[in-house]
Amino acid sequence: MYSLTADKATSDSTPDATDFVFTVSLTKITFMRKFALSLILLSPVIFLQAQVTEDKIEYNKEKQACLVMEYNFPPQAVENAVIAKMNKLGYKGKEEKGMFNKDKGFRVYKEAMIGDISPSRYDYVVNIDRKSRKESDAAVLYLIVMKDDANALSRMNTEELGKAKAFLYNLLPDIEEANLELQITAQEDVVVKAEKKLKNLQSDKDDMEKKIKKLQDDIKDNEKNQEQQVAEIENQRKALDALKGKRKKSA
Repeated sequence: MYSLTADKATSDSTPDATDFVFTVSLTKITFMRKFALSLILLSPVIFLQAQVTEDKIEYNKEKQACLVMEYNFPPQAVENAVIAKMNKLGYKGKEEKGMFNKDKGFRVYKEAMIGDISPSRYDYVVNIDRKSRKESDAAVLYLIVMKDDANALSRMNTEELGKAKAFLYNLLPDIEEANLELQITAQEDVVVKAEKKLKNLQSDKDDMEKKIKKLQDDIKDNEKNQEQQVAEIENQRKALDALKGKRKKSA
């Protein structure tokens, strides 16, 4: 009797196997959710690191550290997007020009404060070029960050550097829009040229019709002249016959 009571007590105090399996499964599900969420949060950072790189480019007679981003869009679209973006922030920028200027093509935004990157003011130097001679529809953007005429990229903290990379990546919607505007402008030019060609063809037709009418009028005049000439020939033949008739009589 005692042993039975003890066994019952033991049985009541031991966890059910089903409860154990449920607890393990719940723990596993919770872990997987946290892991998946971590991947979602980390994926943009990983993607950005794969897209935006750090390199060097020659500017101001020195090899400058810079951020590099490649876009599968024409350089003009990328340039238009950057200019529009900076214009919205209140910065026009100054383009380096001059036949003998080695920095020609670089655009400098002095003392600019881009909130998406940093609350501090920097000189942002942008250069955009096509990826290669064969890839005219792909562009490379180089971003140099300057402070007091010195490269400040290495002095930016991790957060600022990450935000600068994100800024370049987040230009994609603006670039897509700028590229669409370029395509619209190009198509508008195609339509204008097509309409101009149609007007030229219509004008040519009018000219040809005028020429045809003139030819038709000339043909009618020619036919009248022929009739008149036939009558003239008949008259002249009669005159000739009359003269010949006189010759015979005199003979």
